[in-house]
Amino acid sequence: MKRACAWVSLTALLSAGAFGQSAETAPKFEVSDIHSSPHITQPLMQGPFFAGSRYELRFATMLDLIRVAYDVEPEMVHGGPSWLEMDRFDVFAKMPPGATPASRRQMLQALLAERFKLVTHQDTQPASAWALTAGKHPQLKEADGGDTGCNFTVQNAPTAPPAPGTPIQIPVIQYACKNTTMASFAAQLLGMAGASQYLNNRQVVDKTELAGAWDFVLRFTPKIPAGIQTAGAPIPLFEAIDKQLGLKLEAANVPLPVIAVDSVNQKPTENSPEALKTFPPLPTEFEVVDLKPVDPASNRNPGPPTIKNGRVYLHGLPLKILMQIAWDLNGDDLIVGAQKWMDEDLFDILAKAPAGVPIGDLNPQRSGISVNVEALRPMIRSMIVERFQLVSHIEERPVNSYTLVAAKPKLKKADPASRTRWQEGAAPDTKPGKNNNAALGRLVTCQNVSMAQFAEMLPGIAPGYLHTKVVDGTGLEGGWDFTFSFSPSGALNANRVPRPDAPGDEDSAPAAAISLFDAITRQLGLKLEQQKRPTPVLVIESISRKPTEN
Repeated sequence: MKRACAWVSLTALLSAGAFGQSAETAPKFEVSDIHSSPHITQPLMQGPFFAGSRYELRFATMLDLIRVAYDVEPEMVHGGPSWLEMDRFDVFAKMPPGATPASRRQMLQALLAERFKLVTHQDTQPASAWALTAGKHPQLKEADGGDTGCNFTVQNAPTAPPAPGTPIQIPVIQYACKNTTMASFAAQLLGMAGASQYLNNRQVVDKTELAGAWDFVLRFTPKIPAGIQTAGAPIPLFEAIDKQLGLKLEAANVPLPVIAVDSVNQKPTENSPEALKTFPPLPTEFEVVDLKPVDPASNRNPGPPTIKNGRVYLHGLPLKILMQIAWDLNGDDLIVGAQKWMDEDLFDILAKAPAGVPIGDLNPQRSGISVNVEALRPMIRSMIVERFQLVSHIEERPVNSYTLVAAKPKLKKADPASRTRWQEGAAPDTKPGKNNNAALGRLVTCQNVSMAQFAEMLPGIAPGYLHTKVVDGTGLEGGWDFTFSFSPSGALNANRVPRPDAPGDEDSAPAAAISLFDAITRQLGLKLEQQKRPTPVLVIESISRKPTEN
């Protein structure tokens, strides 16, 4: 229920009284190490993770660091310099004994103030939002106590890819809520799986005037990208809230409490000599690995990892996927010499990491990635080399890559003082338009983004289409605002969406669907031109299909 009270209790959270401690006695990390994150194709915050006294946050922007430190949604952090959502940092720190979630947040607040000279204040700003109101006959059951919270389940979830030409059954998202107030429900809505597609990144505010706590069930379906054949009737979120709960969501402009960033340094103060001794490189091997082939007759799909007590359980993964994770390779063409069985043979892996290595958390704070991928990569590499007798090397070879060029640009000059960012969905105040079609499955908004930055962002925005670095060749200078929408690559592969490098029957693509390449050209007046460029690839010299015994 953290989301339920986060922005409602912001004033109390920021006050000294809430902490119950003076600045002199507030908890602090004993020592910290901060440095710029290494470049990766899809940078997303990982963490925070904890193991013993070790605290880790990886690939965190300053916005990420602030929202974790103050336990708020990113929309509640206002102002700040243009780089607030662009520059990324790795933070390693040593915690004193007895650290709690609350004290860890206080320690991160102190670290930001000390190392980045962050200065903030609490404020109230008008914002576009949704008002949750009560109809004449709310269909809610008054709660009689018990546990509080909403239990999330998915019905009709596909267990295997559909056969070509077979409609996809629309999954139904269900939230069974017990002993839940309307304020809590409203605050949770934006974070519910599938709901943000409907809510356009806007907060929901309780205006029902319904006191007390309630029991109810909400069932709705996610938006399905255009061009996908589906079976089953869709249940839009707004319709579900109206007909199932007797409530309504209405557009509103309401004042919301925010954290205003007054000033912050782009570069942290230097790490102390003690930090270099406190945080040596992490181990590169698991202590123990149990690797078992999966029976092909089970027809089991890969599942999410399970992490508990320093152990990670990887479910039903093919070796090629494991290698892509271990060597951070986005795409089959970056592994040379792969054999067919590397896609077909599946393995269950249970591995124990050495003590003190934070490998993940199934309940990460806010929207952090739950698995510490960077800590696991070297250990997975060592496991593959040892168990499959892999001999390989990295070399540069010509690989299909793209250059972003200007055709007839359709971009809006940005306010240079605004934050540089890209986000999923339209900006909060965006009106529907020709480039604002969420039905295509992917709707992306860029703000104050240079073309060099956009080229760098593209593989992370559309990893299904782009596996290598994109180079800016537009010649356009300055920052730009724009929105574009396209259909996911994976969802459209069966529909034969044409690519500029592999032209085919244009009529083979559904009329409402559009590839990334066409979206860039038609909506933005830019173009992705393909060419061969030297790119690091993993070359397999030899590998054994049968792993060594446990």
